Amino acid sequence: MPRNLPVDIVGWVGVAALLLAYALVSLRRLEGDSLPFQLLNLAGSAMLMVNSFYYGAYPSVAVNLAWVGIGMFALGRIARRRSRQE
Repeated sequence: MPRNLPVDIVGWVGVAALLLAYALVSLRRLEGDSLPFQLLNLAGSAMLMVNSFYYGAYPSVAVNLAWVGIGMFALGRIARRRSRQE
């Protein structure tokens, strides 16, 4: 097995997660502020960040780090909203 195969798999799974999230929102199967959408975005961008860092693609690391931060912020808002509803 090539040494970088696990990193490549992580990157491709990240791509799939981000594209799935985008497609589901575009097709109105998910809302942009829903937990599943935010989790898909967060996981996908985190996986792409790992892949980009491994390959030294630092601009991609930066954008995915920002994407993770936005996802974390959104998940915090969802959690606060849910705790107020209980």
